[in-house]
Amino acid sequence: MADIMQSERRAERKAAKLAREIGAFSRAHGGAEGQLAYLGQAGTRIVLVGEDGRWGDLVAPTHPIAVAAADKAGLTLHDSFDGEFAAKVRTGPYEWSRMAGIQVGGPTDD
Repeated sequence: MADIMQSERRAERKAAKLAREIGAFSRAHGGAEGQLAYLGQAGTRIVLVGEDGRWGDLVAPTHPIAVAAADKAGLTLHDSFDGEFAAKVRTGPYEWSRMAGIQVGGPTDD
């Protein structure tokens, strides 16, 4: 019983920490919306898109912790990363160079 309570407290602390990080991202980018992507045993990815088009992500160790963090932060969640939500994302030169790699002049491994 004590192990269960300790595990629940640990999950609550992790959700609160993630909620603070979501809130900081939201404040820095004029608001934010999100989407949860299940990663299997690795946890759940919380994809964040700011009102200014900047994006970022966090990883929660479990899906329930990701849901709790989003709820605590007041994050509007989308079921999928498409349509109007995906269209809000603005990528810059850094993202394009990392996505394309050396194929289009991105960073090399030299």
